[in-house]
Amino acid sequence: GTTSDAGKSALVAGICRWLVRRGVAVAPFKAQNMSNNSVVTADGGEIGRAQAMQAHACGLAPSVAFNPVLLKPGSDRSAQVVVRGRVDGTVSARSYQERKAALLDVVTASLADLRARFDVVVCEGAGSPAEINLRANDIANMGLAQAADLPVLVVGDIDRGGVLAHLFGTVAVLDPADQRRVAGFVVNKFRGDPTLLQPGLDQLHALTG
Repeated sequence: GTTSDAGKSALVAGICRWLVRRGVAVAPFKAQNMSNNSVVTADGGEIGRAQAMQAHACGLAPSVAFNPVLLKPGSDRSAQVVVRGRVDGTVSARSYQERKAALLDVVTASLADLRARFDVVVCEGAGSPAEINLRANDIANMGLAQAADLPVLVVGDIDRGGVLAHLFGTVAVLDPADQRRVAGFVVNKFRGDPTLLQPGLDQLHALTG
């Protein structure tokens, strides 16, 4: 997403449901979620509510495999860490950056397991990949895409205004290796006459490829 609340969770659920209706075995995945809205799985684990909703869209019971790292904010600078459904300490914003290297192994192992069991796994990012100050230790956006060799769709919410700038700017600040992973854009919540938007999409394509 170009921002938080760009519509990533709803889009992933929609893609999952579309594939399920075509007979594809599909699972959702969000490496790292930050939310105090959680769901308890059948085995007593805890995951983000959005991933539970996406699981239902896939016809699956919610599972800790779909959201291996959940951050539950306790303040502006600290959060409880839930790993594979179990509480695993509390971190500050800075100390969490130091834990991410170990957590990358956790999330890539979880994703590899899902890919072995399903035809398709639809992965949702967290926040925005344009947070380049966090790129070095990223485990949920371009860091995951690099580690797992994933193509990327960037989602922008046109209701916020400036969606073409958001899409272009997101790609522009990425390094060239990450830019090459961007396979396309999604303009979310579009209403109205698509012919009025088309010139902007054409220019965006010319600018970004």
